[in-house]
Amino acid sequence: MKKALVSILSVATLLTAGVLRTATADVPDRIVAIVGNEPILKSELDERVLMVHAQYPESKKDPQLRKNLLESIVDQKILLTKAKIDSIKVDEGSIDASASERFASIRSGFPSLGDMEARFGKPSSRIKQDIRDDIRNQQLIDNLRRKHIRDVTVSYNETMEFYKREKDKLPVLPEGVSVSQIIKFPVVSEKAKAAAFDKITEIQNRLKSGESFASLASSFSDDPGSRNLGGDLGFVQKGELVPSFETAAYGLKPGQISGPVETRFGYHIIQLLSKEGNSIHVRHILAAFDWNQRDTNKAIELLSGVRMDVLNGKASFAAMAEKYSDDPMTAKLGGLIKPAGSSDPLLDVSGLKPELQKIISNLKKPGEISVPEAITPPKGEPFVAMFQLNSRVASHRLTPESDFARLEALAVEDKRKQLFRVWLEKLRKEVLVRVMTEN
Repeated sequence: MKKALVSILSVATLLTAGVLRTATADVPDRIVAIVGNEPILKSELDERVLMVHAQYPESKKDPQLRKNLLESIVDQKILLTKAKIDSIKVDEGSIDASASERFASIRSGFPSLGDMEARFGKPSSRIKQDIRDDIRNQQLIDNLRRKHIRDVTVSYNETMEFYKREKDKLPVLPEGVSVSQIIKFPVVSEKAKAAAFDKITEIQNRLKSGESFASLASSFSDDPGSRNLGGDLGFVQKGELVPSFETAAYGLKPGQISGPVETRFGYHIIQLLSKEGNSIHVRHILAAFDWNQRDTNKAIELLSGVRMDVLNGKASFAAMAEKYSDDPMTAKLGGLIKPAGSSDPLLDVSGLKPELQKIISNLKKPGEISVPEAITPPKGEPFVAMFQLNSRVASHRLTPESDFARLEALAVEDKRKQLFRVWLEKLRKEVLVRVMTEN
């Protein structure tokens, strides 16, 4: 538990530290350690201790917690000092994106911006900067670690030694499935299409007469996510947009505005703002279809025919997914649903949405395909989908026989940590560290 807590807190956590600062603001501060020329204040250590106590009440019984946390702060400052000496580079763009995402997440936990600022005791601009500094420090340390601890491999014998040493501590994997999907969004009536086209044509005429794109988007776009931003979608990677929108957007020159572009959502007018490699910065105005006039039965009939063709051997599920699925992210993978941020093709069954769990539970053998059915998610538009079970793995503890690749990855990570600890011990000898007694 001690090692886990210190590991979690090895890099400053802005949110809790900021919230808890008011609890320590009136306590006389003093220096508890010095790393090189940089002091560590008692208030900083107090915040870490309070943070752990808040998250892990049982930690109050740990007499070594304060000592271990101080060591983790010292290690962090040593690593940041070394990162600066080595001129470690960071991706400022990704830091900005991560900082904005984290700020938005924190902001969502408060009734208003003023409430958040009052709780943190600082203006939102300072909160944003603290978040950015925290993420930048983490990236500096991660990049420093990768620079000095890289190209680590393990042999078969090292993997097996790791397994024998850690087998009782290895995680129990939940039941996992590999699943592919084909999704169709029901088409709307011609009457609904005509109404949306009339609206987008009127907006197009106003653009041609010189009215502001951003103003028209704010006033008339049916996309709630971008309307208040003047239609701005920010930077998007190639492959993230529906095909017809993406094709039109990539065909524009910076500053150029498209004519009406149809997608399943409605008609769009698109303006390309800039292009960087495989990313584009675009804004749009949407005249949405009236989805109260959709034809669900037609989509079910289409996928039923696709299902019969696959079952009769006329085509593969993957080929049909690429051809028919309206989900661009899985369509390009032959319909395969991949866990977010993981190369593992298995999905944790317990983490699937209830409607998908129910469908998958009825698929017993690899290759079985569910009948197409209409699904209405809690959020988002209804769709019709069918799923193919690729494989199913029962819940089990990791073993070399069935999970050697996973064990090998864990063994590599364990070896990296050992090498990192050795390297960190060497760094400690290069940087002057003074720890004062707290009594």
